[in-house]
Amino acid sequence: MINLLKAGAAQLIVLHHLAFYGPMADAARPLMPPIIDWLDQYGRIAVQAFLVISGFLVAKSLSPSAMPGIGNPLGTIWRRYIKLAPPFMVAMFLAIGASALARTWMVHDSISAPPNMSQLAAHVLLLHSVLGYESLSAGAWYVAIDFQLYALITCLLWLGGRIAGNRFMPWLMPLLVTLGVSISLLYFNRDADFDVWAPYFFGSYGLGILAWWASDPRRPFIATFSLLLMMVVPAVLALELDFRIRIAVASVVACILCLYGRTRLSTYASSGWSLINYLGKISYSIFLVHFPVCLVVNAAFTRFVPNDAYLQGAGVVWAWAASVASGAVFYHWVEAPLGRFLAGLAKPVAVPTFGTKPARLRG
Repeated sequence: MINLLKAGAAQLIVLHHLAFYGPMADAARPLMPPIIDWLDQYGRIAVQAFLVISGFLVAKSLSPSAMPGIGNPLGTIWRRYIKLAPPFMVAMFLAIGASALARTWMVHDSISAPPNMSQLAAHVLLLHSVLGYESLSAGAWYVAIDFQLYALITCLLWLGGRIAGNRFMPWLMPLLVTLGVSISLLYFNRDADFDVWAPYFFGSYGLGILAWWASDPRRPFIATFSLLLMMVVPAVLALELDFRIRIAVASVVACILCLYGRTRLSTYASSGWSLINYLGKISYSIFLVHFPVCLVVNAAFTRFVPNDAYLQGAGVVWAWAASVASGAVFYHWVEAPLGRFLAGLAKPVAVPTFGTKPARLRG
């Protein structure tokens, strides 16, 4: 189920950037104006699925039973950085090369200027948005936000452990996360000035965390119902106060994960599910490399192909397919090998355990 959501969201993000940045989609628009307009305006909301899924999986990794405490917070944050940053920087250098090539074929706002050393350093540290530097690639902001969110939940778990000490406090982390979700949805997420900081997105991320805890089949009914209320109430209040389609989508994804997030659909599968699982596995690589690929294809079709709606529409399809294929190559040649090579630099995360059985929430 997670791979199905990741695969679909990744494809929507690619199509959104093709529609948003053009120019092929601009030329092809007369063929399918409602579709291109929808992708332009709403396709980006698919990123909410990634935020919720990321929260869901981080709860599984760092606090599967909703217990507070984490052994080495700095080491845990470093582990996440090692996972995200190296393939991200390879993709940024690809984006720099793609911009240089595209610049020889067309003039367009989507082409970034050659970066200076401070801009590169800000990207290496995942601080480019915070420091006000232009992103070298579409979607670079998400990698930085994902890292901030991971660091934030790690610190919350560490703080929860300090508060709990040796006491058994199974409701502490759900309450802290619900408080964070509520503050995010009711305040930070309503002000776009905060959109370079983790609290702006913690509402969606925290819904994913709560969804993991609520989906535990070992919990008694009253505990599960309480966690569902912690998910639903802040989201409903936020939507009633200020309806945002992105928060509605995040809420739906969280509910889907709560119901089916631990289901292995491939158990009943055909080759179709195998393809979906594969697309889900390479979704981060697709996310990283699709923009340079789309940029070069856009530039090539602008320079060498007539401005015909059908031909430019074919270019959109070609760029989409090339993005998926490039994501697969990037995964096998960059993301996976780098992950194996750098695995020794990051020690496993110590997850707190209490007794021989997983701790569970009490009603």
